[in-house]
Amino acid sequence: MFEDRKDAGKKLARALERYRNSDALVLAIPRGGVEVGYEVARHLGTDFSLLISRKLPFPDNPESGFGAIAEDGSLFLNEYAARAVPPATIRTIIRQQEEEIRRRTRILRNDEPLPSLRGRTVILVDDGIAMGSTMMAAIRLCRAAGAAQVIVAAPVGGERVTDEIARQADGIVVLDVPPIFYAVAQVYRNWYDVPDEEVMRIMSRWRAEHPAPSEPRRGGSAKR
Repeated sequence: MFEDRKDAGKKLARALERYRNSDALVLAIPRGGVEVGYEVARHLGTDFSLLISRKLPFPDNPESGFGAIAEDGSLFLNEYAARAVPPATIRTIIRQQEEEIRRRTRILRNDEPLPSLRGRTVILVDDGIAMGSTMMAAIRLCRAAGAAQVIVAAPVGGERVTDEIARQADGIVVLDVPPIFYAVAQVYRNWYDVPDEEVMRIMSRWRAEHPAPSEPRRGGSAKR
């Protein structure tokens, strides 16, 4: 259905047209969601940043997980899955992912804080929703930060997890919900794991296209 994440982002952006030129804030979940989110924010003319949310992986199967934690400490646990992991191990995994969140905040977001979410419509973007844990933790962060609305947007998602997230968010836009869903990669012709360097390039491009307004000089009068 999609050539790559850029193509998916452009198609997803068209499905979010109602938010064009609004005060919405697009937050992408790195790393896979960043190029998708960039295309969405660019098309809609909204603000754009990254929200760091990390899966809590099983010790013996890191591709799967039992929950997720967001950068503010918002925690989502799949209670059934978490029963298989001893409490001490859960605490260790949480500490490890908190350290990775700090690293990603420093490297991918230049150690900058999240923009203010209070009273805003936040559009959470990822390249797909498989287990949904990282998205659930991200939703909880947005609620805690006072977002007025939380909209989840992704090119693809599983039916069960899409329904579950729809009950937690104020809106959800998923372009493709395959009847047989086994991995996000199945709907992408060109799929690869996104490195830090690619995220950094995308964010540098965004900052170059959207320079921060310069501050008036101290002690001087602003020209009119």
